[in-house]
Amino acid sequence: MSFDSYRLMRVSVSSGICRATIDNPPLNLLDLRFADEIVRLTREVAADDDVRVLVVDSADPEFFIAHADVGMILDLPTDDIGLHDELSYFHAVMEEFRALPKATIAVIEGICRGGGSEWAMAFDMRYAALGKAVFGQPEVAMGIIPGGGGTQRLPRLVGRGRALEVILGCRDVDAATAEAWGYVDRALPPDKLWRFVDKLAARIASAPQSAIAAAKRAVDAALSNDLPTGLRIEDQLFREALAQPVARERLQAIIDAGAQTREFELG
Repeated sequence: MSFDSYRLMRVSVSSGICRATIDNPPLNLLDLRFADEIVRLTREVAADDDVRVLVVDSADPEFFIAHADVGMILDLPTDDIGLHDELSYFHAVMEEFRALPKATIAVIEGICRGGGSEWAMAFDMRYAALGKAVFGQPEVAMGIIPGGGGTQRLPRLVGRGRALEVILGCRDVDAATAEAWGYVDRALPPDKLWRFVDKLAARIASAPQSAIAAAKRAVDAALSNDLPTGLRIEDQLFREALAQPVARERLQAIIDAGAQTREFELG
């Protein structure tokens, strides 16, 4: 599959890794055009059997995504305030991205607020540059609330109190604090960030796609079910993965290479 003709991202694929660099000057606003490109990227990555990992970063060293486009928000209708049965467009975009059966990694080296923070939280993994990356949900100061999943995903990452500190306090969270709270998975010095991410992405990309997708589904089951139900889902997905020819081949190959001997396991 050819990942070309993106206007707001630079996209390339190599060795099982799709790399998408946000390039929507002057602030990398998350506007409708960019949301549409997220949808396209999500679907093209999902459909490409050669891609197992998606890594997203920014061409702008100061902004990952500044926030959602305020003009876009002002254009939303205000005459319907009832509870809807279906997800809003932006929620649907974020949820489709979260459920992508490939591993997703956000590399954040600048400002990541509002809708940008909400998209970052829909990634499987988030890595931030110490001293450079900042995160925030400033919506309440504007008289609204986060509308792209922030009130739902942030408490799951950092807990209720810290989520309310971010959402109600409307203050930036630096990368070190974000790591300590679980807002991001690691905060690394800028000169070590990409070395870590590149090694991780390559390691994940070396795994069979069927195992990556099954592992994501199993971990997600832990967040939406009680433990016995989650264990049953894990068991089913384990058996599905084991039935794949690539799993049998790799298991036999590791035995043939000397696995389960002291020399191999210690080496």
